[in-house]
Amino acid sequence: MGILKEETHDSSSSSMTYATRWKYENLRNISVAAIVLIAISLLTLLLISIQGRKQVYVVVDGQVKAIETHHTMLRDMFDEQAIVLRPEDKVSMALNSSIKDGDKVLIQRAVEINVTVDGQSKSRFTTQGNVKGVIHELGVSLTEHDKVFPALTSKVTDKLDIKVVRINKQIVDRIEKVPFRVIKTSDSTLLKGNVKVAQNGQPGTIVHHIEKVYQDGKFVSMKKVGTEVQSSRQDKVVLVGTKAEAKKKPVLASSEAIKKDTSKKSSVIKASLSNNKLSKAGVDFTYKKVLKNVSMTAYSSEEPGIGTRTASGTRVTEGRTIAVDRNIIPMGWWVYIEGIGFRRAEDTGGAIKGNKIDVYYDSLQHARNFGRKSGRTVYVIGPTKPQLN
Repeated sequence: MGILKEETHDSSSSSMTYATRWKYENLRNISVAAIVLIAISLLTLLLISIQGRKQVYVVVDGQVKAIETHHTMLRDMFDEQAIVLRPEDKVSMALNSSIKDGDKVLIQRAVEINVTVDGQSKSRFTTQGNVKGVIHELGVSLTEHDKVFPALTSKVTDKLDIKVVRINKQIVDRIEKVPFRVIKTSDSTLLKGNVKVAQNGQPGTIVHHIEKVYQDGKFVSMKKVGTEVQSSRQDKVVLVGTKAEAKKKPVLASSEAIKKDTSKKSSVIKASLSNNKLSKAGVDFTYKKVLKNVSMTAYSSEEPGIGTRTASGTRVTEGRTIAVDRNIIPMGWWVYIEGIGFRRAEDTGGAIKGNKIDVYYDSLQHARNFGRKSGRTVYVIGPTKPQLN
């Protein structure tokens, strides 16, 4: 019979202790390895994150803002920072551009403005810095006479109103007929009391060039820019006889007849004086009264604040219109001014008081050259202009 080896209690206990010890030691090593692996992974991710972050500078309305981001595209960074753009805003880089550390991005915010051109107004957004830039951006063409409000150099601000006023200038011709004068001259070959026309009269023609100004199609002002003599006048020359008739033998008259003749001549002279008849510039007329020592000045519609309509409702006309004191000369009455000629009282003025007259001229320079004159005699005629003989 064989001999069986007896298992003892000690050998079984030793086997269990070795297994427990091996398991414990390996579990600890596994835990340490896992911790080390996690730490390495976190460190790697941290390094990748640090290496991927970048600093970008964004300039908005003159303010610089430094932004740290890990995004590589500009649009993603704007989304991350909640930066909202209008379609009219301008960005120095395209939104789909890649960004890198140290990049500088400029944003120009558009402002709302209102523009009125050719009578039409519209609102729009713009990033232009001045009014000139806006006009160029809109493609609006300007002429040398057009006006822009505010000025082209003005800065563009939010809610700014810009207006373009179209200026149109037109030259029109005003034709004036210049009446001829009647010149009477003595002729010793004609018998006294006889007259003869030596030269027929022809009126002259003057063309005044008038500049009319329109703003956006509406008439605003006018002024004379030139004068041209189209045809010269030809004065009518009348010869007046001065030759005395042959003397007849005197017939003695009685003293009573002489007295009657003298009395008759005296009454004729008095009647002539009472009729206030006068002949000036070849025109015979009767006047109502005579103004002595009249002072005179001149004015023009080219002066600021002086219009082209008179106080009586007529249009001012050179060679006709004068301003008077209506208490001295009634409105609409004609007068003869020594050294000037026939004029019509059509206007008044705050400074025209008493024996003072203001003579109208189209040209402001002519009015200034007229200056101030005094000591003139003026014959007040009436509402009807005297006619040539």
